[in-house]
Amino acid sequence: MFTIALVGVLSPWLVLVGMLLLLIPGPIQRWGSASWERFERWRADSGVRRAAPLLTQMLLLPPRIHDRVGGNGLAPSYVVRWWRALPVAGSIKTLRFAVLLFIVLHVEDMADWEHLRWSADPGPQSGLVQELLSGFAALPTAVLPWDSSAIGRVTKLLFWALILTAEVRLIKSTNLIGSGRGATLSAYDLEGLTKYADRESARAEDRRCWPVVALLTVAAQCAVVLRRWEETQPDCQIPRVSVQPVERAIWRAHRTRRARARRHNEHQFKAHAALVVGALRKAEARQDSDPGRALEDLTVMLLTIAERYAEGRIDDLLDADQFADVVPAAPRERIRGVVVGLTVVLVMAGAAVLGLPEAALIPLLPVVVVFVAVVFNRGRVPTVGQFTDLIIPR
Repeated sequence: MFTIALVGVLSPWLVLVGMLLLLIPGPIQRWGSASWERFERWRADSGVRRAAPLLTQMLLLPPRIHDRVGGNGLAPSYVVRWWRALPVAGSIKTLRFAVLLFIVLHVEDMADWEHLRWSADPGPQSGLVQELLSGFAALPTAVLPWDSSAIGRVTKLLFWALILTAEVRLIKSTNLIGSGRGATLSAYDLEGLTKYADRESARAEDRRCWPVVALLTVAAQCAVVLRRWEETQPDCQIPRVSVQPVERAIWRAHRTRRARARRHNEHQFKAHAALVVGALRKAEARQDSDPGRALEDLTVMLLTIAERYAEGRIDDLLDADQFADVVPAAPRERIRGVVVGLTVVLVMAGAAVLGLPEAALIPLLPVVVVFVAVVFNRGRVPTVGQFTDLIIPR
């Protein structure tokens, strides 16, 4: 016990001495440099080894698909770069998540919450913080029932919400990148892919290269299902491929591939991303009516997007003829749905608090739903028939 306590007390000084020794020329500095070089070589070799299964599946695609894609072949190098950056970037994400959990669990100890004045009257010389607290306290009690014990409940809720969110994202990422582990290393020529874009941090490489990994992985899934469809016709019991895992990467492509763009360029990128996502959804929907053609088109589109993303052509991810009869997708549909739901709940609760009769609340609900949906959907007004069907159910 004494040894553990002594190490705990001396650990900051030991770290400081070690850092000083690494900065001073000598055997310890040479050992540190050699260890770092070995770590970098391990990262490069690990990136090539882990990227090989997915790249093998890309090599085994039918020639007719390769002929329709074109490009300079930059996408495979992005896969290797992402796998190489993953050990460092993953450690940074884990550490950041652990710090966030620590803050959430100890938020009760960060202030004397019980002596804060949760009063609508801030009092004389209250200061800005008390003014804000009094503003919150002045809200109707039906909307914000708050006491000091609620802080503990909120922190516990946030803690488990963070855990659940991390688990969901981890499962999705694992399922996505683990779909091609059964391939062999010898089927793909990996020479030349070990080159790495130096002077880039691991976090930047992880952020920049992940969209290509996601796009190629879903393209490989489409190719596997297409091969099964061609081999087992007319048996239609084949899995349906979803493009949902790559939609977020497409929406954020202008941010992950380049630095932050100007406002007018950002609007242009978002409009193009909406068309690209809409084209992918249209092809995905055709899997029920024409599976073979739909899966081949999806594979070609995903490979084309990945290649052009790697080339930096963010505003030209697909050709114009691929946008024929495509309805642009609405960005952040899930967030919009949540906001619409919360707004409707607040409006209806406010109407009830104001004393609106129950007979008037029933027809008010569909009107509020449609109105809020129109506002958050940027002016797409339903027809008169749709209004009538909502207000007067048949």
